[in-house]
Amino acid sequence: MPDFVCSLITEQGVKQTIPPGDTYTLVRFPFGVESADQHDMHPEVQPDTSQTVTYSSPRSGLIWPKHSAWAQVYALMYWDPGDYTEVRDRIVRDPLGLNSAPDSTCTEDHPATPGGQYRAKSWAIFVHPGIPLGLMVRHNASGPVKLAFAEFKLAYHRDPTPVLP
Repeated sequence: MPDFVCSLITEQGVKQTIPPGDTYTLVRFPFGVESADQHDMHPEVQPDTSQTVTYSSPRSGLIWPKHSAWAQVYALMYWDPGDYTEVRDRIVRDPLGLNSAPDSTCTEDHPATPGGQYRAKSWAIFVHPGIPLGLMVRHNASGPVKLAFAEFKLAYHRDPTPVLP
């Protein structure tokens, strides 16, 4: 089992409105609803500013790794029905551009399928303190669509002497 885990989950029944278009939206997660955050990697008091944020802030979608490590990230998204022909998702380092330009990885697009749009992903990446991670989504419907449910997770082992890029 990994030494460090942050497992975020949206509140049951609380849907996020995702606008249509080419711009990705950072998925937000409520504070205190985490299924696991023993190491405070989803803090209300942001580590870069000491500013307290709420769920309405895009910063509520950030996971702040505590160490440099080779990590596994996971995400789960349930989309409400809509007239979209595709939904997209990606994992992004520094998605709000707080320290550098956003750096996306594991971008996937999915055509709409009959029934629900339920998407799960897993990816391995290097993470570093001070560089938050986020889950970003978009769709091509003619109007806003609700993201009915989401989870976002980071897990890694802490090697005291990692060799990282």
